[in-house]
Amino acid sequence: MDLYQHFRKEEQPFIDQVMSWKEDVEQKFEHKVTDFLDPREQQILLSLIGETNDDISVYLDGGTPNAERRRAVIAPFYESRERETFQLSLLQASYANKFVTLTHRDVMGAFLSLGIKRKKLGDIFIGDGLVQIIAADEITPYVTANLTAIKKAKVSLEQKPFSMVMEKEINWLEQDKTVSSLRLDTVVKEIYNLSRKDAALFISKQQVKVNFKIEEDAKYRLQSGDMLSIRGRGRSKIVSINGSTKKEKLKITIALLK
Repeated sequence: MDLYQHFRKEEQPFIDQVMSWKEDVEQKFEHKVTDFLDPREQQILLSLIGETNDDISVYLDGGTPNAERRRAVIAPFYESRERETFQLSLLQASYANKFVTLTHRDVMGAFLSLGIKRKKLGDIFIGDGLVQIIAADEITPYVTANLTAIKKAKVSLEQKPFSMVMEKEINWLEQDKTVSSLRLDTVVKEIYNLSRKDAALFISKQQVKVNFKIEEDAKYRLQSGDMLSIRGRGRSKIVSINGSTKKEKLKITIALLK
């Protein structure tokens, strides 16, 4: 069976990585802990290993029940796993929110400025003068020693128990839409109630992401399950493609993150 046939060309390197992880676990009889995976990567991982091997189990954990970014543990089916297996740390800092407003982008920028790769970081929570980030254990000592400021706010990150994590509330609102095609600009226009010109402008300015990666091609063809986001306009996803109307338009179900 051609493993690539159900996936996009740009996803082939990750598919190869998954199959390499699978082979290592099968040969060494030892579990593999991955970096943090976005929801699309999690979907690919579960699809490939879940369908091709009965001797390997895949577990996902991002620190909270509704975590978006999660680490995976790929292990022989007989091996048990605990929270500690995922090697997650909850880091927390307080800041003077009366004087400084911090955003997800500010926090992410501070981490990346230290040379930390995105794949080592999980979900970020900001609220009530607190910043929390779920990170890989292996970078925790470096982060706590070196990250002393976010934007103009001085911070001191400390490791906390996961019982103190700020839960992220997830609420998707589903809607049925009709589109003339699955082109990116066409779907973005319909989901976000934009003109075709404005939809194209967001895309050309690199402000639209598909499956967490910037997509600049307005003609890019979307599929069921794709995650979309526009900077400043929020996230959405294509839940399903439901056939055609009598006028040969496509019926789709989308969901908006509220």
